[in-house]
Amino acid sequence: MEKKDELWKGRGAQFDPANKFQKHAYVTEHIEGLDEPWLIEAPKTEYFTELPKKIVNKIDSPDLGLGYSLNPYQGCEHGCVYCYARNTHEYWGYGAGLDFESKIIIKENAPQVLAKQLENQKWEPKPIMLAGNTDCYQPIEAKKQITRKILEVLLRYKHPVSIITKNSLILRDLDLLQKLNALDLVHVNISITTLNEELRRKLEPRTVSGKKRLEVVKQLTDVGIPVNVMLAPIIPALNDYEIPELMRAAAEAGASNAAYTIVRLNGAIGGIFEDWVRKAYPDRAEKVLYQTAHCHGGKLNDSRYGTRIIGEGNFASNIANLFRVSRKKYFSGRSMKPYNYTHFCTMSGKQLGLF
Repeated sequence: MEKKDELWKGRGAQFDPANKFQKHAYVTEHIEGLDEPWLIEAPKTEYFTELPKKIVNKIDSPDLGLGYSLNPYQGCEHGCVYCYARNTHEYWGYGAGLDFESKIIIKENAPQVLAKQLENQKWEPKPIMLAGNTDCYQPIEAKKQITRKILEVLLRYKHPVSIITKNSLILRDLDLLQKLNALDLVHVNISITTLNEELRRKLEPRTVSGKKRLEVVKQLTDVGIPVNVMLAPIIPALNDYEIPELMRAAAEAGASNAAYTIVRLNGAIGGIFEDWVRKAYPDRAEKVLYQTAHCHGGKLNDSRYGTRIIGEGNFASNIANLFRVSRKKYFSGRSMKPYNYTHFCTMSGKQLGLF
């Protein structure tokens, strides 16, 4: 299922690689002879319902620190071609390419399951990362409002939360975020990859513009909500030169902190990204792929803790130095305020009133 010439409009991945867990796959070896047009047309977005028994997972990665993750959606319509979460879609029986951004799984009962887990007597309050895998404010959230209901649960239990998004829809929940912030229970991470709109439309086709994301940062920080701007991912020879400008713009918008990651292309994502960059930027594809691999020991795939996020080698070192200098220039003296864990209380632990 692959388009041979120009990019699919509104899609990041340009094909669906075979699912490594399945024995059979559809292929289009002779595209001109097909009678099945659905194989050569950009797929329409479909939604599926899942009712999990558990919604919060413990983070045990040394690269990410301690805490939990919660993802109300699997798959993401934003269609970011580099997204590390693409590989997880294969566990659901789908492809990591077009399937990931067109077959969205909705966890309808997430708020109720969350509340049940928080009532566990052994629960230890640590920040819940919402959402560390797929964007909790992707387009379908406007209709489903599952993320908003989750925030209502967290506010009721006074539980700390860290939100990661690249969608301006987060401003819809400003009322809840302000209440959480009044108790020092929320950190917001806004991902800004580029301010180049031509690149953004190809790289992250269904996201809001970088300029709009900076406006989100400003509106959040104007009311005192701590915001960390994620320059993620930095892709050598594509957006690495933008680091100083991104840092300056983020600081002017009021961000409390900034961080970055270097792109890593594990599993099926390596093939998806290579196919994309050769179609989107054929003039520099070899340079992008070479420098990216150089940051990961000569391979696009890198699962090594400690190096997979920041890379190694000369190109990674240049990126790190550029970020360090920019951070010192624009973020000196700034930091995210700490969480307050003392407010947490289960519903069963609340004292009933007399009247």
